Amino acid sequence: MSVQEYLDKHMLSRKIEDAVNAAVRAKTPDPVLFISNHMRKSVSSAITKVKARQILDSRGIPTVEVDLYTNKGIFRGASPSGASSGMYEAMELRDGDKGTYLGNGVSRAVKNINEKISEALIGMDPTLQNQIDQVMIDLDKTEKKSELGVNAILAVSIAACKAGAAQKEVPLYKHIADLAGKTNFNLPVPAFTLINGGKYAGNSLAIQEIMILPVGARKFEEALQIGAETYHHLKAVITEKYGAHGCNVGEDGGYAPNISSFKEGLDLVKEAIGRTGYNDKVKIAINVAATEFCIGTKYDLDYKSPNKSGQNFKSGEDMIDMYKELCEVYPVVSIEDPFDKEDWEHVKYFSGLGICQVVGDDLLMSNPKRVERAVQEAACNALNLKVNQVGTVTEAIEVVKLAKDANWGVVISQTSGETEDSFIADLSVGLATGQIKAGAPCRGERLAKYNQLLRIEVELGDEAVYVGDGWRHC
Repeated sequence: MSVQEYLDKHMLSRKIEDAVNAAVRAKTPDPVLFISNHMRKSVSSAITKVKARQILDSRGIPTVEVDLYTNKGIFRGASPSGASSGMYEAMELRDGDKGTYLGNGVSRAVKNINEKISEALIGMDPTLQNQIDQVMIDLDKTEKKSELGVNAILAVSIAACKAGAAQKEVPLYKHIADLAGKTNFNLPVPAFTLINGGKYAGNSLAIQEIMILPVGARKFEEALQIGAETYHHLKAVITEKYGAHGCNVGEDGGYAPNISSFKEGLDLVKEAIGRTGYNDKVKIAINVAATEFCIGTKYDLDYKSPNKSGQNFKSGEDMIDMYKELCEVYPVVSIEDPFDKEDWEHVKYFSGLGICQVVGDDLLMSNPKRVERAVQEAACNALNLKVNQVGTVTEAIEVVKLAKDANWGVVISQTSGETEDSFIADLSVGLATGQIKAGAPCRGERLAKYNQLLRIEVELGDEAVYVGDGWRHC
């Protein structure tokens, strides 16, 4: 297309004349700046280029980052990555060349963006998130996004969402709310990781995370203060009991002292909470990740201790009794993945007791079909949403709606391989999920999310609502 053809197609001569007349009417002291801004608003935005690169996530493993260009600017999105891929979630595309990044390189996914996705999206309106995501889904043609790679598709989807917000000149969380048909937003209760175990840490603790929920805070700012202060008091408690070496941290920033039992970890957290004086404002959440230590129909709580492994097997009924006791002794209000991902029988029974929030992560893998089954069978009552498991912003919105329609709680969650991208903070506010799990109140890739929530709270001002005690059903 020639320059003259472009000018004629977009009627730019008329728009320039309108901008000049508007500047005259406004009696602006800077006509050039006024005309420039007027033109930017009058010309419809379109995607002009999509360029990807390989970067490293918080574990030092490659992932995909995208720069998406429109006439409004450049918008960046990065794809987080989990420690492992489940059979029901969207699939990453890795190079498999053991000589480069131990086979974890993502150059093929990057190439797919630069050569296939970019060509398909150029010219599209960035505000049309559903259409952009559908083009990529159609281009991939596989159920699990394995052709292009979910790491490629998601990074572009996130970048496009940011570009859409810029085109509408609204904050990202507001654009997400619009896409979901929502008119309210709120600041979620953060689940701060304090202790790591499982495959996230090198200690002997079988469960993956012990977290705190500052449900009694009045604002998100206060919730973050409570989380940070409790985290630092826990460091002192651990140092006194185990020495400074006990304060090494796991993959998402929680401390990893060499403890082996649930109660030992919970006692440490309970003491730290007591030292802060926030007992009446803080509850505890546990991510068991029981699939990691399920052997057949039994659960090996000593699977990380070779000399003891196999000596502490528990049945599903034993696990239920243990959870009931923990909820009675400690202020535990949420348990994630209390059983194996295929142990529907026990998770249904435990959820039916109504003791606490029962969150599905490995059980659901953010898969709509798994969520639908869990809703029908009352197998849990909360969704742990990881955007990398579902693959696009549109699909994330849809699966959250599915959970909320069932009156479930929704946790917008980090992954073990995070980036500095703070997208999930805006996602949690825009979808009014009420809960966010972004790791410990330390490490830059975790704090990027919490700090963004602080900014959003300030931006909303008097309209900012921290869900507090309404964290489950907001």
